Amino acid sequence: MAEEEAPGAWASKVMVVMAHPDDPEFSCGGTIGKWAREGKEILYVLFTRGDKGTSDPEMTSERLAQIREQEQRAAARTLGVKDVIFLGHPDGGVEDTPEGRGQVVRLLRMHRPDIVVTMDPHRRYWQHRDHRNAATMALDACYPYVRDHLFYPEHKAEGLEPHKVGEVFIAGAEEADTFIDISDSFERKIDALLCHKSQVGDGPREAFVERYRTMGRRLQVKIPEGLQPGMVEAFRRIDYRRR
Repeated sequence: MAEEEAPGAWASKVMVVMAHPDDPEFSCGGTIGKWAREGKEILYVLFTRGDKGTSDPEMTSERLAQIREQEQRAAARTLGVKDVIFLGHPDGGVEDTPEGRGQVVRLLRMHRPDIVVTMDPHRRYWQHRDHRNAATMALDACYPYVRDHLFYPEHKAEGLEPHKVGEVFIAGAEEADTFIDISDSFERKIDALLCHKSQVGDGPREAFVERYRTMGRRLQVKIPEGLQPGMVEAFRRIDYRRR
């Protein structure tokens, strides 16, 4: 029997569409680091600059946005990501709108990724509304909006043509069906997460590693036998290539 192809092995370009700085690193940083090392071109698209996520009473939204943008760019460099695009929506105010969806469609048509990675818009009980709305727009942009030229026809004036995304990987999905072993990129994922000092602090690396592994062991998703909790990232995969 032929060996099964590793998830995403066929692709050369990946776009990660999420809500905030640090969302990619927490949800799929190991996979991103793994794919970048394999030679894939990775692009981040973030709806916000994370201008509300602080408990510091002296912090301002604009200063926090600058800090988090710098942290995100540093984390992206650590993982081998080519570039980070911030769409400029307010933290806590990402709405599911035609304009927001059109921003994603435009970037998909411009950069033409094989794979899009986003979050689970239907995660139950504990869910940031920005995650829900950003993921909804990302999924809608992938199918059918980016594919059909009569959606957002103004893109034609920019020389942008319709595009067909091959696969979508939904990171942290409750009903996961695809599991990626990140044991060879786990340390790089931790390095990237530690770039987000405004969010994770600057305590000992070992304490953070143990905290992350504990989070992995608490995941409700049942991982396949042979993979270690905390050393695997789970996704729901949608394959559009046969449509």
